[in-house]
Amino acid sequence: MKSKGVKNLVVMILLLLPLMVVGCSGSGNGSTGTVIVFTDVHFNPFYDPTLFPALNAADAGQWAGIFRTSAITAPSAWGADTNYPLLALALSSIKQNRGGSPFIIFTGDILGHYLPQQFYKQINGTTSPRNDADVAAMKAFTDKTMSFFMQQVRGAAGDTPVLFALGNADSYTGLGPDSSFLAATAELYYTQFVNGAVDHQAFTESFTSGGYYAAEPKGTNLMVIGLNTFEFSPSNAYFTTATTGPAVAAELAWLDTTLASAQAKGKKVWLLMHVPPGVDIYSTARTVDVDGHITSAVLMWDQGYQATFLQILAKYPGLVTQTFAAHTHMDEYRIISSDNVAVTTPSIAPYFGDNPAYRIFTFSHETLKASDYTSLNYDLATMPGQFGSYYTFSMAYLMQGGLNDSLSKLYPLLHSDSSKQQLYRGYYFSGHDYTVPSGAMSYPITDKTWPVYWCGAGHVDEQGFIGCVNSY
Repeated sequence: MKSKGVKNLVVMILLLLPLMVVGCSGSGNGSTGTVIVFTDVHFNPFYDPTLFPALNAADAGQWAGIFRTSAITAPSAWGADTNYPLLALALSSIKQNRGGSPFIIFTGDILGHYLPQQFYKQINGTTSPRNDADVAAMKAFTDKTMSFFMQQVRGAAGDTPVLFALGNADSYTGLGPDSSFLAATAELYYTQFVNGAVDHQAFTESFTSGGYYAAEPKGTNLMVIGLNTFEFSPSNAYFTTATTGPAVAAELAWLDTTLASAQAKGKKVWLLMHVPPGVDIYSTARTVDVDGHITSAVLMWDQGYQATFLQILAKYPGLVTQTFAAHTHMDEYRIISSDNVAVTTPSIAPYFGDNPAYRIFTFSHETLKASDYTSLNYDLATMPGQFGSYYTFSMAYLMQGGLNDSLSKLYPLLHSDSSKQQLYRGYYFSGHDYTVPSGAMSYPITDKTWPVYWCGAGHVDEQGFIGCVNSY
């Protein structure tokens, strides 16, 4: 018993080491820093319907007090969006661990799923508006939800800028941000999130035109580019090449020009995006036949838009040192090219049966490349008092060096090394044990669907992905 206790203590110390250095690193060559990344909160202000009249009548600054009167004090269950108790737990953990991060990263989806429809149901009993007044009321309530969320994040972040990418749920339709949403929220994003890390006029112009911007955080030799990649997605409600083509062309031209500017200034670039390129793994995995084969793939981006995006990145080899993505809610990654890996941070919302989680990345001040990350989660099976350290990448997978290189080297090992594969499959849902019933939102990885998940990490092109799955 004594030796087992000592072993457990050693394991705990090793897991906590990356968190203990937060804020302790210098800025000289070879030193490291940390940055917190969280995403897909999907805050649901309707989790306690009895509070709606008070919320609807109050200013956003009064909402926290109203939520604290609720009889619902447990965090959201699997299959649900984030309620106030879970939001408070997550932001308390982020505040505790932000250390000396030069900024915090949020990669999209502030609002809960189907928020407009839920609002209409509260006011008229249906999921549709009766008239223009209902639409105006929904927009006002959505704006207050956005303001409340950002105020809560600002309380956890202190003066630290929060650099972000727009999510598909961040809108007045629940189906992607449109021009009215961008115009209404631009100042809120600027004052509450980026907090002066971007020129005001430049931010307003690019954000209101398409939901993207570039920031150059003080004290770094870095440009952070927040893209609106839902514009590239066929799941965009407004998607046709005729309607989205001009907007996508403008965003990609802006990206090209902005990357050229970063290169001319001698800066490195971090890309933030919500919807990553490649395959919709979850949807495609549900189409496999009895042999685990597929005839097509559900794609995250239009393949023409993706090809242009990749061509632009290829013009600037080595310039983009990290790419942060979201949207899938899961612990995964996608190899975009030989030197660029899109790393997806798990969601706070346990909407798809995953445990709430976020990450702390360690990066080199010299190369501005990530070298490691620690994933923190909240185990809904045991409901502890706070988020805890779940695993650290380098220790779990026994990989050293730059994170992009390590993830690329890990990819073939996930096929050949059964122990690493089992780790990946377990971490994918941030520690949710699928032997625990969790409702219809749960779709565990099986041996038959595993090739889809594995090939999704290594192939962002449709034909390469299909060939990989069918030859596994």
